[in-house]
Amino acid sequence: MGMEFAPSARSSVGIEWEVALVDNATGDLVPLAAEVLDALRADDGSPHPQITGELLLNTIELVSGVHTNVAGAVADVVAQLDEVRAVTEPRGVGVICSGSHPFSQWYEQEITDKPRYHRLIDRTQWWGRNMMIWGIHVHVGIEDRAKVMPILNGMLTYIPHLQALSASSPFWAGVDTGYASNRALMFQQLPTAGQPWMLPDWEAWERYVDDMTVTGIIEDATEVRWDIRPSARWGTIEVRVCDGVSTQQELGAIAALIHCLVEWMSTALDAGEDVPTMPPWFVRENKWRAARYGLGARVILDAAGAERPVTEDIRRLIDVLSPVAERLGCLPELLQLNLILSHGASYQRQLEVAEAHGGSLPAVVAALSRELRTGLAL
Repeated sequence: MGMEFAPSARSSVGIEWEVALVDNATGDLVPLAAEVLDALRADDGSPHPQITGELLLNTIELVSGVHTNVAGAVADVVAQLDEVRAVTEPRGVGVICSGSHPFSQWYEQEITDKPRYHRLIDRTQWWGRNMMIWGIHVHVGIEDRAKVMPILNGMLTYIPHLQALSASSPFWAGVDTGYASNRALMFQQLPTAGQPWMLPDWEAWERYVDDMTVTGIIEDATEVRWDIRPSARWGTIEVRVCDGVSTQQELGAIAALIHCLVEWMSTALDAGEDVPTMPPWFVRENKWRAARYGLGARVILDAAGAERPVTEDIRRLIDVLSPVAERLGCLPELLQLNLILSHGASYQRQLEVAEAHGGSLPAVVAALSRELRTGLAL
């Protein structure tokens, strides 16, 4: 089908950050997105070029421009968050980010009035209506589309690391699920979401999209909602596996890890090396372990089945990738992974707040709101 892959500067980076709107008094979700987006229109009535809506009216998405380093992309979306707060705070509405809302109910949420969202709900029904989920997406530029699938396949080895570091959805509709990331398992119920097929090359990706389009499963490639996917429109690999992250520091740290991993693999391909991969059954098991146990997971590392606690392998990766991070200008952000390891991931912090407040989930929402504003203590 000859899908065009947009020109993109090697290892350029962009971030999409989904945040939730909550009532400051009750902690419940509020369907205020349309009002916020209207307030952010330019004087000529045109919509904000980077702040957009999503499936649910309780959600705002912040979209960075294309940047050469992670710090620039993070600063971009944080500035947009300030714009959103300028609209919401006078209305008594706060902003949080986590993979799920601790106690709100799916049947009370309003759908954004767009044809693609109505089609999604019509097809997926109960599962689609339950998509009260928030995440981050990190785009990394690839200068040659022949590199896309080898790098994507290699990145599957690191899904559990990213899942565990970002895990922030232990609660679902008022219930402690026992999972660090309940979002991970909810989202993969959509028919084109979840673990990618391990395709050998770009032409195989084109054939896959063609098959899915001809049979009416999707209308275009943007409806392939894999955990990691090619993004031909932007000339990037888009990593979508992460839960929503609760602080600016976590956003920078996880984006830096993704940025460095992609560049590391791209450099290996330049040297004529193969990017190591794992059997898909190990990839699937690793994702489940990270969703269930978070930073307590023991993960499979390679095709031979070697295993190690995910926290130990994250520390190893920090050392391995630090030279890459220096070259990309994101070493301070990469080192902030240590903040997550020392403070605990968001799911752990949420569980601690609930326990300290007698199981109060509005207290968890209040803590998420404070964290997003103040960050983790250094």
